[in-house]
Amino acid sequence: MVNNPEYALIVAGGKGTRIKSALPKQFLELNGKPILLHTLEAFYRYSEKIKVVLVLPEDDFGIWNSICEKYHFTKPLLLQKGGDSRFQSVRNGLSFLEGEGLVAIHDGVRPLVSSDIIGASFRLAAVHQSAVAAVRLKESIRMTDQDNTKAMDRSKFRLIQTPQTFDLQLIKKAYEIKEDASLTDDASVAERAGHIISLFEGSYENIKITTPEDLIVAKALMDGKEI
Repeated sequence: MVNNPEYALIVAGGKGTRIKSALPKQFLELNGKPILLHTLEAFYRYSEKIKVVLVLPEDDFGIWNSICEKYHFTKPLLLQKGGDSRFQSVRNGLSFLEGEGLVAIHDGVRPLVSSDIIGASFRLAAVHQSAVAAVRLKESIRMTDQDNTKAMDRSKFRLIQTPQTFDLQLIKKAYEIKEDASLTDDASVAERAGHIISLFEGSYENIKITTPEDLIVAKALMDGKEI
């Protein structure tokens, strides 16, 4: 059996608004290095052969080059300019990739993703053409409208994470659809384009760093791994 080429498309276009930082959140330091470097290194730990595309706002290229110099980051990757939205940024990144293969699309601010999760996403996407990390809800949920609330069966819902891994040609074709605000992740784009989405068990440690509290949790998780 011929192995599929494996790609990682890392999207890092955050502005740091919710985390109350003038510096974009992907560049904030976590345990001695920028969050984004932790994320990238997670994929290189999974495989030195993986081909990485990093999508950043063009205005952040200078910051990225300074980080590479300061932290002696020399891993090979393709740097691509992001768009005005996540949808456009992913589409720009995918335009770099040609031919057959599998691509794991991942948030630049999920630095705690494990090699096991990355590997599972590629193995399952090779079979099902999609593999989206997800976790079960721990707490009760209610649906609300302007006047009422209603209890929901949490067992029927999942919290969606990244990586979201796809057959490369499938997801490139999917991103040809018209963008709209309801397309909040790659799975929703693929689903809108007519594809069935396969979920697999993610990890509660695979958090997305969005608020100041997330930084505290991420540091605690990293410190715990080092004990």
